[in-house]
Amino acid sequence: MVNLTSEQLRKLQLTELELLQEVDRICRKCDIHYNIIAGTLLGAVRHGGFIPWDDDADVALLRPEYEKFRNACEKELNRDRFYFQDHRNTPGYRWGYGKLRRKDTLFLREHQEHMPYEQGVFIDVFPLDYVPENYLRRSIHNFECFLYRKFFWSEVGKVADKNSFMRGLYSIMSKVPEKKLKRSFNRFVKKSDRKKTNWVRILTFPTPNKSYGYKTEWYETSEEIIFEGITFIGIKDYKDYLSFKFGNYMELPPEGQRKVHPVSEIKLLEEQ
Repeated sequence: MVNLTSEQLRKLQLTELELLQEVDRICRKCDIHYNIIAGTLLGAVRHGGFIPWDDDADVALLRPEYEKFRNACEKELNRDRFYFQDHRNTPGYRWGYGKLRRKDTLFLREHQEHMPYEQGVFIDVFPLDYVPENYLRRSIHNFECFLYRKFFWSEVGKVADKNSFMRGLYSIMSKVPEKKLKRSFNRFVKKSDRKKTNWVRILTFPTPNKSYGYKTEWYETSEEIIFEGITFIGIKDYKDYLSFKFGNYMELPPEGQRKVHPVSEIKLLEEQ
């Protein structure tokens, strides 16, 4: 595993900032509604930019806006510098959300070295899909989300999981043909979005507090927010959202709980 120096971490963050600016540029030009979320929004509120130890960045769009963004990337994305991946345009890609990546970089996550697609420095671009209003139905829906997440993850889990039984189970799960799994997931997305509700989620990402969703209104009402001296779009009711997701979000976590992603190889831009 590569332990990033403070200089490398800052270069990584500046590359991710460049990616965030490209998302913002496209969305403003094409009238697409997005939000910075999660640790990126927390960083903007608590630190005015990246959380000092953070090594990633996240944006989210309600499903119709995500589809508009995917289409806009076909014409508007600066392909000299960036490329966009998701499970529909990248063979071997096994995440239920997109990644915008920087060309001429490398950011290999540990145990993902064998994945058969280009892996430059990235930010996550999350689509948000509706979940049932009724809690029992939402709980069942959450179990379906869990299964899809694990089947997608199985190609990594078969080498990454510390438990030998789980590695064997993931190895079996990974034998489900990729095209079949993705077709099934696409049907699940359409099923989830048949009816607009007051709750949404990233279908292949865990949710906090056993609520199995986030309030739709958080993502519908946004405002400009400064992040690293640059104006982006973020959730207006950030206090409610960040409290829901992180609890006492203004309190720094203990050093042992400051998560970073294990990286086996990294190549950054020299000019950053």
